[in-house]
Amino acid sequence: MLSRESSATLMSAVAAFIYKEARFQDEHQYEAWEALWTDDGVYWVPANGDDIDPEKQMSIIYDNRSRISLRIKQLLTGKRHTQTPQSRLRRVVSNIELMDEQPGGDISVASNCLVFESSLRDDTVWAARNEYRLRYVDGELRMAYKKVILVNNEKALFTLSFLI
Repeated sequence: MLSRESSATLMSAVAAFIYKEARFQDEHQYEAWEALWTDDGVYWVPANGDDIDPEKQMSIIYDNRSRISLRIKQLLTGKRHTQTPQSRLRRVVSNIELMDEQPGGDISVASNCLVFESSLRDDTVWAARNEYRLRYVDGELRMAYKKVILVNNEKALFTLSFLI
């Protein structure tokens, strides 16, 4: 159980981390975003429901650390035609909550997020609940897990060719 003061300090660090991650995503700073991950990180965007089994059912994204790195390398090629020119992105993050502390010291965090994407295709608003497991590595918070639950993940979606 965290004291009120340590909880407030942790909340401040978590909020700063989540805002930084959002900025890296919005500004297409892929390498900086990738550096926020732990070596065992998992990045998951479920499809057709919020709590499917990603090992048995299709996901929009279900990347282990190696696939996260591959995704970043692909984005850095500049050859993703859906991102030529790159979408202009801005997201609003709210309702950041410290959920609980996991065995091993990981910190469960959740937040809501609205992403405005402007691309050649059209303007799109994406709404999501983000769930994180954060971990201190060498004194810095890192993502060990990120699950992005799109509000409309049961519908046909436009391609997500940016970091959500």
